Amino acid sequence: QLQLVESGGGLVQPGGSLRLACAASGFTLANRAVGWFRQAPGKERERVACISSGGLFTYYADSVKVRFTISRDHDKNTVYLQMNSLTPEDTAVYYCARGQYPSCEDVVVQQIASWGQGTQVTVSS
Repeated sequence: QLQLVESGGGLVQPGGSLRLACAASGFTLANRAVGWFRQAPGKERERVACISSGGLFTYYADSVKVRFTISRDHDKNTVYLQMNSLTPEDTAVYYCARGQYPSCEDVVVQQIASWGQGTQVTVSS
């Protein structure tokens, strides 16, 4: 079964950290760019970060720059999102998705054909 599974979400206090994981099964992520997205209640899904297949190029939304770091481990076939200095505005369901190419050009909401179940991140005191 081909799927991406997100994990690592939870409840954290403002200023805290979480590390999300996006694990692939049934296929390799090595030759594709992978992105993290989030959707807060009542808001549109947005791209948060993306990493190219080789890991040399990364993209971050302005709202998470400096605080979030995307990385990948080819041996584990997994992409991570390290989230630091979390604020209540980061509360959302986080999803990962892969593109069709090594670069992030098509790792945008409109180009993603299917989504996993996501992982809930709640930042609250």
